[in-house]
Amino acid sequence: MKPLYIIYQYLIAFPLIIVVTLFTAIFTILCFPWKNGKAPRAVQVFWSRSVLWFLLIPIKVTGQDNVDPKQSYVFVANHQSFLDVFAVYGWLPNNFKWLMKKEIRKVPFVGTACAVAGHIFVDRSNPRAALQSMDHIKKELVDGISTVIFPEGTRTKTGEMGRFKQGAFKIAMDMGLPVVPLSLGGFFKAMPSGQAFANPRARVSLHIGKPIDISQFNDINEAMAAVREKVAEGLSKPLS
Repeated sequence: MKPLYIIYQYLIAFPLIIVVTLFTAIFTILCFPWKNGKAPRAVQVFWSRSVLWFLLIPIKVTGQDNVDPKQSYVFVANHQSFLDVFAVYGWLPNNFKWLMKKEIRKVPFVGTACAVAGHIFVDRSNPRAALQSMDHIKKELVDGISTVIFPEGTRTKTGEMGRFKQGAFKIAMDMGLPVVPLSLGGFFKAMPSGQAFANPRARVSLHIGKPIDISQFNDINEAMAAVREKVAEGLSKPLS
């Protein structure tokens, strides 16, 4: 089945994904006066879900009732695969802004659409510019708008969760916002870093944990450790 599936991906799935991506990007750009409106959000959710649908990868989502769509949060997720983005964008019930690497800004249509939608580009090679991006995202976190951050900074190369960086937790502390752990499971098997095709036999999951008030912790390192533990707990939940 694997050779047939790879042929299906390149001849059918990937072209469909490109078409839907272009449509979503253009629609988002045209809706720039209503970047946080229901219409662009609905199209973006459809786009994200369609990627996994076209790749024939089923996903199990749990914990959606743990969050209030009208509340602002700092969502913190482990990062296993390129496909993580589509799972979070497609099934997280909250409207949010990504902190994304600056290179995405150069992708035709997609980069412009991300900028119009209010997502924030981060220059990791420039600490001062990165701090400015953090200040920018804080201005967006009002009226129920949240942010999603991968605190590992990059996708895992081994399947194991890496060390967390402090950026997301500093934002949460400065803004007085709850941190919500997101656990992405099975995505490393579905499409590990460096692999150009997806694995149709992978079973993937997204668990949305309960909000954590990190003001209860003595310092930022203690908060990071507690949230990281909750992300790990979410990964242990059975898929069936």
